[in-house]
Amino acid sequence: MPTMSRIESAFCRSTPWRAFTRRTVLPWALQGLTPAGNVLEIGAGSGAMAAEILSAYPDIRMTVTDFDETMVAAARRRLAPFGSRATALQADANALPFGDNTFDTVLTFIMLHHTVTWEQALAEAVRVLHPGGSLIGYDLLSLRPTRILHRLEGAPHRLIGHGELGPTLHKLSLNDVHLRHNPLLVRFNGTKSSQQ
Repeated sequence: MPTMSRIESAFCRSTPWRAFTRRTVLPWALQGLTPAGNVLEIGAGSGAMAAEILSAYPDIRMTVTDFDETMVAAARRRLAPFGSRATALQADANALPFGDNTFDTVLTFIMLHHTVTWEQALAEAVRVLHPGGSLIGYDLLSLRPTRILHRLEGAPHRLIGHGELGPTLHKLSLNDVHLRHNPLLVRFNGTKSSQQ
């Protein structure tokens, strides 16, 4: 799995991104759902979203992962004030180092396209999700502007095409799958089936 480009890395650690995350991105990304219990954020970058979630939901514990060691170090620094409620680990989203049915909520915010094999990353997210737990996420769609942006920055990626995400999610052990599209992004959520 590739690491972030310098542009993406700087952006994810920036003050404007943190402010925008708090006020706009987080409420939109959570889609009216509430993270509960033991929460995993895959591809958490610098931990900006995790810090906001931990602040907003004081009863949860979070594990955040990223493939890029620089991002993991940044997340550890950012999440240090939350003490034992937060853990940051280096991990490949396509082969998560957690047992089956470990987390109550799994989050994936605008990172699937970086895994290249995003279908495998989603399968891993569902594998580590406890039956009855929620998968919540959003990602970029494969459109001319998003393709140009990623070509310019040179980071390995595979954007999600219109119509690709729904069938992938329905093949996994998820119930109540919801997809919401806007011109550049797709938001999704589902609940892991209790029937295994």
